[in-house]
Amino acid sequence: MPSCPECENELDIELDEVEEGDVVACAECGTEYEIVGVEPLELTRVDDELDDEEEFFDEEDEE
Repeated sequence: MPSCPECENELDIELDEVEEGDVVACAECGTEYEIVGVEPLELTRVDDELDDEEEFFDEEDEE
């Protein structure tokens, strides 16, 4: 079973129930990962850049 690179907690991923593009989250720290490959399992961290940009635009609107 793969482990979270952030907190090293085991990620609860059922390989036969996921497919590329699915997003899974670590139950311990909440970090989200996108599945980019199934065989072998490959994960990439989901960036929070979109949230940061939305906050930036919201701050500009308030001025």
